[in-house]
Amino acid sequence: MAATGDQEHGLGRRTFLGYVLAASTLTVAAQLGEAAGAPSRASAAVPSPPEPAELYDLNDLLTDATLPTANLISIQVHSDGTASFALPRAEVGQGVTTSSAMLIAEELDLPLDRIRVSLADARPELLFNQLTGGSNTTISTYTPIRVAAAVARGRLLEAAADQLNAPVAQLTTEAGVVHGPGGATVGYGELAEKAASLTTVGVPVTLKAPSRFTVIGTPRGRIDALEAVTGRKQFAMDVTVPDALPAMVCRPPTVNGTVRSVANLAAVRAMPGITDVVTVSSGVAVRGRTFGQCIDAVRALEVAWGPGTEEGASEADVLAELHRAELPLVVPPLPLLTKAVDLRFTFHFASNSALEPNCAVADVRADRAEIWAALKSPIVAQETIAADLGLPASAVTVHVTQGGGSFGRKLFFDAAREAAEVSRAMGRPVRLMWHRTDDFRQGRTHPMSISRVRATYSLGQVLSCEQRHTSVGTDFSHGVGEVITALAAKLPVGNLGFSETIFELTQQTPYAFGVTTQLLAEVDRGFNTGSMRNIYSPNVRCAQELVVDALAEGMGEDPYRFRRRFLKDDRARAVLDEAATTGSWGRSMPAGTAQGIALHPEYHGFVAVLAEIDCRPQTTGRQIPDAYTGPRVTKVVCAVDVGLAVNPRGLEAQMMGGIMDGIAVALSSGLHLEDGHFLEGSWDDYFYTRQWNTPPELRIIVMPPTTGEPGGAGELAVAGAMAAVACAYGRATGTVPTTFPLNHGGPLGFEPLPTVPPVPASPTDGLSRAY
Repeated sequence: MAATGDQEHGLGRRTFLGYVLAASTLTVAAQLGEAAGAPSRASAAVPSPPEPAELYDLNDLLTDATLPTANLISIQVHSDGTASFALPRAEVGQGVTTSSAMLIAEELDLPLDRIRVSLADARPELLFNQLTGGSNTTISTYTPIRVAAAVARGRLLEAAADQLNAPVAQLTTEAGVVHGPGGATVGYGELAEKAASLTTVGVPVTLKAPSRFTVIGTPRGRIDALEAVTGRKQFAMDVTVPDALPAMVCRPPTVNGTVRSVANLAAVRAMPGITDVVTVSSGVAVRGRTFGQCIDAVRALEVAWGPGTEEGASEADVLAELHRAELPLVVPPLPLLTKAVDLRFTFHFASNSALEPNCAVADVRADRAEIWAALKSPIVAQETIAADLGLPASAVTVHVTQGGGSFGRKLFFDAAREAAEVSRAMGRPVRLMWHRTDDFRQGRTHPMSISRVRATYSLGQVLSCEQRHTSVGTDFSHGVGEVITALAAKLPVGNLGFSETIFELTQQTPYAFGVTTQLLAEVDRGFNTGSMRNIYSPNVRCAQELVVDALAEGMGEDPYRFRRRFLKDDRARAVLDEAATTGSWGRSMPAGTAQGIALHPEYHGFVAVLAEIDCRPQTTGRQIPDAYTGPRVTKVVCAVDVGLAVNPRGLEAQMMGGIMDGIAVALSSGLHLEDGHFLEGSWDDYFYTRQWNTPPELRIIVMPPTTGEPGGAGELAVAGAMAAVACAYGRATGTVPTTFPLNHGGPLGFEPLPTVPPVPASPTDGLSRAY
């Protein structure tokens, strides 16, 4: 790969090999460049050896996994002058279809509104190149999409040179038109067939230098915004499949319970609109003309249930098991001149429910199956469903639809797999949808965990920082485990299991705290867990940042300046300074209110968050019907550096969403486990950040480009916001918070829904609940 001049942000313009594919109109593909290198390190007062995630992190792993099949990502230019691209990733609201279109627009010199980005069906030949997770989409596709677009532009120029009888050097492109000498022009659409190739050929291309960017790095609205606000955007439940009727499942009262018998099958089958009632592995499935009729049928079923995997368990039982599994600290007792901060934290279960309920459409026949769902690991879904049905993978077609949220939830294909099972059992196509209560009680959760952090210090220096994080097991059966297995030889973490490897590839301490270790232990519990947004980072970093505040207090230093003194990386220091300056760190505030500041590094990016909180009685005691109020975050300033922000406006939206997640898991959003089931049953009693708890002042600062390539963004703000809010609460109350969410030990604030029947009746009192 030959490098040329024009060095910008430490990354030169490079020559890449692309491909022109045999097709009737111009179709091009790309080959990916080299992976990102290790970050630069600042000098440390007490040197800290680099942690695995600083040398090679989860994002590097996921990017390397895409390399062998990067040339299978293709762009097509059509005779109407538009370009199309089937993105082998999931769009679940994070805006990757927009950023991908921007990359094409930049290199192809084609207006954004003439680029059509769809979601690719499951393509087994892509291997690990169709997994959406770890904030990796833009990083791993940044170069191949641009290379493919640059190849297309080059071919169009060659075709135009022939048609206009002018050398390529005298031609320019703008807005989908080639301009030649004497004002001659020809549109891309006129050239699409002429530029096509009868055979696949390699073509070297040089990408635009960042100094010539006119699209990348500029704030753009989402390409699907109009469809979203007008209700025309298509999700799984909008797919039209002949004879596919609504279906739901009556689920057990405890986690993963089983069906023993059904007393009234015939009576339920005779209910209005109901066409089928069958027993499946997850419960009893019903199919009807409407979802309302399905809800009525689910509520009417009389099922005898067998025990679940957590029968009779409470969170106290889980907590006891976590404490028994905690790994020991290794730094021995130190001399009398050395002091220590030693704190333990508890993080309760959190729901991984997205705003769109779990849903899928399935049409299973004797010799084939077709599935429609929002899937972030469609290849694994295809393989698993094929195995379940006893069909070859080639007989199972999996279509990826747009998703209404995910935060890691749609890495799992529970609904798609269940829909296929229901369709096969009924012999009919189904539109399966989970009730929201199903997802809160039987769906994926962020596992309960504890974290112990001990840091020692003496004579103005931190000598050691040990963290022992112990968690209920996280399920990585969605495809990341296969990536780890395939690339094990490249990992800097030795022979560890999936969870420990993910932990080591994501967790890092941004401070030079001497001997630093972060270790994970897990207990094998029978919960349905998942890689909820940011996986381990919110809990791990929240615990560590609270200890950083305690260290600053013990050493008589300001929390912001203490952090600044020990930071390893100049980029981290820059975002910290920006958040502190813009947020007026250290300003005078009333008693019962305070500021908190925190920093989080991940996926070649850095975020610093300053939060202000109001813990005064008049705020914590305010009353809102059917709501938990408590402390209120009144101001947040977030400074973010992702290297190169492809779409700064999209990055701002990602940060806003992550901040709301961080506020929620710090203050109010958690699940209570009692007698083998979770008490929360929907969004009305799972107290995610509400409008009356969002900060009235919110400022997102996107830092100028610091590298030539994008870093991860989707998860970055969650951990920083959670930690900043927790630190602010500790300073406002004078007490370090050690249990999260903060409201977990207080009164429930709601009346738990019954577990039998498993879902509530359809509401009829909507107007009475309007505020």
